[in-house]
Amino acid sequence: MSSEQSSTTLAGNSQDSDPVMGPTGRPQTEFPELRALDSHGPARIIAMVNQKGGVGKTTSTINLGAALAEAGRKVLLVDFDPQGALSAGLGTNPHELDLTVYNVLMDRKVQIRDAIQSTSVENIDLLPANIDLSAAEVQLVNEVAREQVLDRALRKVADDYDVILVDCQPSLGLLTINALTASHGVIIPLICEFFALRAVALLVETIEKVQDRLNPALVVDGVLATMYDARTLHGREVIARLVEAFGDKVFETVIKRAIKFADATVAAEPITAYAGSHTGAEAYRNLARELVARGGAP
Repeated sequence: MSSEQSSTTLAGNSQDSDPVMGPTGRPQTEFPELRALDSHGPARIIAMVNQKGGVGKTTSTINLGAALAEAGRKVLLVDFDPQGALSAGLGTNPHELDLTVYNVLMDRKVQIRDAIQSTSVENIDLLPANIDLSAAEVQLVNEVAREQVLDRALRKVADDYDVILVDCQPSLGLLTINALTASHGVIIPLICEFFALRAVALLVETIEKVQDRLNPALVVDGVLATMYDARTLHGREVIARLVEAFGDKVFETVIKRAIKFADATVAAEPITAYAGSHTGAEAYRNLARELVARGGAP
């Protein structure tokens, strides 16, 4: 064999044996494109939970939902935060709503289908919320089976959708317990900062209690690193610590910090519609593919 052939062979072997490494320090996987579904429902319900605020829960709920909807999935987004950010992020004024998730929880006469709204995004419906929901936590305390009120409501529409995403408030109170009890899976969005890491231990303990006492079928679908800046050593260290703590539960897809997310929020559109070719839109499409590949969504 000539030296030229030898070096070419070595280069080829090197390429074969050196996979591309992703931001999480693991070989990057090419997830298959999502195929259209032959039929819809029953929905897999996923709670987006982190008791720390500002970690990208609402942004991830909107954009993951939009990426799944773009691939033909019927998606219901449930705003389960009294601040109503999810509702506002889809163009609904929370202060002008007659029926919200609060009425569905607290008034047996209100049907969940009456409170659900269509949105400007194809295949996405919204169960909105506003400040009224903050009263539910106090009022539910005296209810029988108070942890299962949301579960009973969502069960009535589960067959209409493929995925239901519940955007939880930054708290581990009764509303979040309701979301965990109603869900099949949990996604934990986590900003790439050290203080965010410290809060996760308490969240994991809460999830384990719900699994033990209320919802044995609940699983952690994954931990989603958000607002990642590859230029900072701190961001890279936090991701390394995440992988060390959660292993394969950490999604390979990482959401990088970008001003386009804020612009899309102001426009009340998902980034997939507002800036469809942006790296942020591609990241959420990849997250949707990864979630389906993991069995977290149909």
